[in-house]
Amino acid sequence: MREDLAWSYTLAGAMNTVNAAGYLMGALLAPWALRRWDPVLLLSRGALAATVFMALSGFFTDASVLLVQRFLAGLASASVFVTGGLLAARLGAQDPQRAGWLLGVYYGGTGLGITVSAVLVPWALEFFAAQPHGWRYAWWLMAAVCFLGSLVLRWPARQLANGAPAGQQAKRNSVALRPLAYGLAGYGMFGVGYIGYMTFVVALLRAEGNSTQSIVIFYAVLGVAVMASSWVWARLLDREKGGRAMALLNGLLGLATLLPAVSDNFTVLMFSGIVFGGVFLSIVASSTALVRHNLPQHQWAAGISAFTVVFAAGQIAGPTMVGWIADGEGGLAWGLLVSAIALWVGAGLAWRQKPLALNTGFGL
Repeated sequence: MREDLAWSYTLAGAMNTVNAAGYLMGALLAPWALRRWDPVLLLSRGALAATVFMALSGFFTDASVLLVQRFLAGLASASVFVTGGLLAARLGAQDPQRAGWLLGVYYGGTGLGITVSAVLVPWALEFFAAQPHGWRYAWWLMAAVCFLGSLVLRWPARQLANGAPAGQQAKRNSVALRPLAYGLAGYGMFGVGYIGYMTFVVALLRAEGNSTQSIVIFYAVLGVAVMASSWVWARLLDREKGGRAMALLNGLLGLATLLPAVSDNFTVLMFSGIVFGGVFLSIVASSTALVRHNLPQHQWAAGISAFTVVFAAGQIAGPTMVGWIADGEGGLAWGLLVSAIALWVGAGLAWRQKPLALNTGFGL
């Protein structure tokens, strides 16, 4: 799309920035929505809405229209993220010995989508290359896959709903955020840092002369690593009650983000993708684990929403910042260097987050 529509890196980054702005709005509205509707309903409707907005990406070429569409897609996907994480955390409360693994499986499921897109999108781009704006067929194909996924999601979502605490779903509960300040700040910097890699790493691989087949392999392996991450980090998420899990994972992610900026060796790039995929959604799981360990269950929705808000705020800043840097003399390598620094700052902040005492009455 960037090449066909003659976008700058700044405009390409802005597409993810407005997506994150919609995500932020959705996260801010999530506690209000959860007081009015069942989380299973919000999860399934949000998934279908996100599917529709994905399909719409193939119908427009005007950048202003696509910016609006990306905002709405972010709004819909936030409801999926918050409600799905809440339901997975509730299921973990029923089986504490596997709570970290269950969170990892939920967030690691994104790796399946990454792997599927790594295979289908390049195929669609090549097959429809002769068509005007052939990239639009990739959007439509992925929307069809997501529609099927949304239908399949309904059954496990209803099983997860069985974990809802009776009589507490509609309560209004506030959370005192100051005791979680370092964890929130570290997670916000994760949002700033990781999104630059996910937005531009394929562009960097292409700029360095890698073949389409190599890029497919890179992205597919990254997705497989995401799926495997739920087993790799489950014990860490169960054991660490404070911010050290998030700090360790942020630090590793910073290393993975830096590698493509300092080396164009494909083996090094593959190692970067494996580490990145094996870590980045486990940081998301670590934020939910932090909420689960440190807040009473009736405050989990508000806690997860708070972390989602700072994450979305970080995503707003990240893509445009990296795109603006990439448009300069340093190129994408400098943009990824800044992303790595943001992740290491996030690691330092998260390390300072201490466990909290449950049921002390704060925020009530």
